[in-house]
Amino acid sequence: MAERLTARQVIALVTDDFTPLRTPATVAPLPDGPIGWAGYDASRARAAARTGEEESVLYGGATIDGRRVVVVAFEFGFLGGSLGQAAGDRLVAAYRAALADRVPLVSLVATGGSRMQEGMIALAQLQRVAEATVRLRDAGVPHVAVLRDPSTGGGWATVGAGADVVLALPSAQVAFAGSRVRPQDADPTAYTAESQWEYGHVDALVEPEDLRPTLALWLRLLRDGEPADAASDGTTPGKTAGDASGGAHSGAPAAPSAASVGEAPAAAPPPGALAEAAAPGSGWEAVVRARSAERPRSGAYLDAYFTVRAAIRGDRAGGVDPGVECGFGLHEGRTVAYAAQDGTATRPAGFRTVARLVRLADRLGIPVLTLIDTPGAANDAEAERAGAGPAIADAFTAVAAARVPVTSLLVGEGGSGGALALAAPGNTWATPDSYFSVIAPELASAILKREADQAPVTADQLRLRPQDLVELGVVRGIVSRGG
Repeated sequence: MAERLTARQVIALVTDDFTPLRTPATVAPLPDGPIGWAGYDASRARAAARTGEEESVLYGGATIDGRRVVVVAFEFGFLGGSLGQAAGDRLVAAYRAALADRVPLVSLVATGGSRMQEGMIALAQLQRVAEATVRLRDAGVPHVAVLRDPSTGGGWATVGAGADVVLALPSAQVAFAGSRVRPQDADPTAYTAESQWEYGHVDALVEPEDLRPTLALWLRLLRDGEPADAASDGTTPGKTAGDASGGAHSGAPAAPSAASVGEAPAAAPPPGALAEAAAPGSGWEAVVRARSAERPRSGAYLDAYFTVRAAIRGDRAGGVDPGVECGFGLHEGRTVAYAAQDGTATRPAGFRTVARLVRLADRLGIPVLTLIDTPGAANDAEAERAGAGPAIADAFTAVAAARVPVTSLLVGEGGSGGALALAAPGNTWATPDSYFSVIAPELASAILKREADQAPVTADQLRLRPQDLVELGVVRGIVSRGG
């Protein structure tokens, strides 16, 4: 395991500059803390002498690749990076500073949880952080967390897991249960960053030397691709122009983002077709063409559409569908969120990840592009147990509720509700080598008690060709090669 970095070392690793801010305590200190824990004051004094810090949390204004942010960093050397009243004050102040200045919050987490020496006062800080998180989300201010070693307890379950994008250092201990409180026979691999990534609770594992460029990319994407110099006005986050007080909530907030006032951004244009093809002559020809292994897949469309992109991973409920890719990318210098099916049957975790992506983009005021290509929703027993119906409903409602425009392109198979769940009402397009159907022709034939060789006839009756879809008003048009 790599050597643990102090809070100031990791701040220096990821930022161009950093101006620490200090928050006065909200309550007068009591001897040995709020519950009179014998020796607590002495423990704090030793921690301060050892680390050079006054508390387990420090925060301040910074820039990363020229972009203004508020940074929070936990000092694990100070009583295990634990959360108490004073640490909670600093966390809440940091969230407020990011909210006031409309700049992203970057949290560098390394904590063992709540501070026992402050009892329930310490645990109650989690409610304060949750409230600050809601305010940040409602305002459309992005939050990126980096999980260091260890990230456990309430710090993981609020500051870490509550972020919009969660990055983690490889081999870091990441878990709600710390090493001394979990079952003795527990599988130790379940409490690692790698396990959290595998099960969709962490978006990416990032080596320490790659943290700065990775954070810079995410900050650019989540701020709608704006150049670094447009994101800086010469003031320090937490201080407004003309204010030198250093208060975390000084001055009036900047103008609200588009997401916070309901101003929808322009819709993302649909990608152009990647293959030259005439309209199919029959329904069955459309089906065969869409199922061809030679047809361009969603990955090729994403590569052609975006100059750079970064993925989010998982549904935050323990599931990952490798057949669905979601994230944010730059198209002609502008951020567009994307959700793409890759031609496999979409699993419940895939639909929930799409819903997560659409809701995040909606909060941040970023338009969405969906690429549709699936024979349908997975219908095996495992999918049913995992909640196929509720997951599909979740995707439908996320798209329906989005205030930002959603653009959809049918690039291959459009199988039933599993495909329609990703389709934007009134703004869905089709490539010439695609089809959309209420059900697969073979299954329709079986339901109608027809012979298997009647599937081509059934395909014609279903009117599933791209040109049929245009005529029926299901899609707006058929995209051509190159746009």
